[in-house]
Amino acid sequence: MKLTAKTDLEVPAAVVFAALIDTPTWEREAIRNGVEVERPPGTPDSGVGAEWRIRGHFRGKARKVTLRIADMTPGQRLSMVIDSPSIDGVVQIEVMVLSPRRSRLRTDLEIKPKTLAARLFVNTMRLAKGRVQARFEKGLTQLGARIKDRYDRQA
Repeated sequence: MKLTAKTDLEVPAAVVFAALIDTPTWEREAIRNGVEVERPPGTPDSGVGAEWRIRGHFRGKARKVTLRIADMTPGQRLSMVIDSPSIDGVVQIEVMVLSPRRSRLRTDLEIKPKTLAARLFVNTMRLAKGRVQARFEKGLTQLGARIKDRYDRQA
């Protein structure tokens, strides 16, 4: 299943990309939301190859996910691989320059089930694709608003 969303921000593209790769901030936010975050030994702190083992609850069950930065074009594109016992996925985030003080954030998420239970879950999501897409777009808009708030506070 593939989801795509985009949002325009009144923030320079370099600032948006810097916020996206600010891994300590993302780790702290995940921990505040009750998620356990662990970095495997020997992986870089940021950039290509950075990896996190994430454990948390989703839909009433404990879930384990490994998130790894697979590719990065500084200032433009970030690609992450999601691996779990039941689902594989790829997240591609692109920051486009619209003007010196304006940028567009575009996100593509593709997930593929590995198990029968995951296949049922993904097929259920497909049936409700309109609602799932709307929630995905809302999440990206909220992320953009947080980045803009952080930028406004620093300026």
